[in-house]
Amino acid sequence: NPSKAPWYFLGLQEMLVYFDPWIAGDLLPTLIILGLCALPYIDRDPRPSGEYVFKSRKAVISTYLFGFWILWNLLIIMGTFLRGPNWNFFGPFETWDVHKVVPLVNVNLSEIIFIKMMGTGLPKQWFIREAPGIVLVLLYLIIPPAIFAKTWFKGVYKKLEPVRYSVLMILFLMMFSLPIKMYLRWAFNLKYIVAIPEFFFNI
Repeated sequence: NPSKAPWYFLGLQEMLVYFDPWIAGDLLPTLIILGLCALPYIDRDPRPSGEYVFKSRKAVISTYLFGFWILWNLLIIMGTFLRGPNWNFFGPFETWDVHKVVPLVNVNLSEIIFIKMMGTGLPKQWFIREAPGIVLVLLYLIIPPAIFAKTWFKGVYKKLEPVRYSVLMILFLMMFSLPIKMYLRWAFNLKYIVAIPEFFFNI
């Protein structure tokens, strides 16, 4: 205790804290692999071909470095040095206490809305109970790409056209869902945005 995976899998094991197993273990790694395979087909600009300098591909290289160093390597470091007995979080100089008690205060978005904010019980129908979370996820996947296409990524949208731009934005938003979910867990004790245990579907 703690039972840890080999260091190169500790990033996945750390992601299990914030996501359901099918997302952390299947969906996100698959999207990482497919996204890396799709990049040459998304960005088909021949001008910087053969140039191995930061100046010609600032956005692509910066995004890759953020994903590799900040997301992946940071998760490995957290899993290696900051996760102790019972997979509890320990500070750099904190003693790994096997008997450390951590209060279970994580709540789902539906519980925050219906119980804490509205003061009512959870609806029995899952589609009513999880409607706010489903709407929030859909807005996250629809509104930012539309805003970026009109503002900061206007040139990218014109160059890539709608289909390739949509694929790029979905990959981009999925990548940033990890730090967003980590922040929501740390700051607001939010467990799942959408929790449908009836179908083993939790986001």
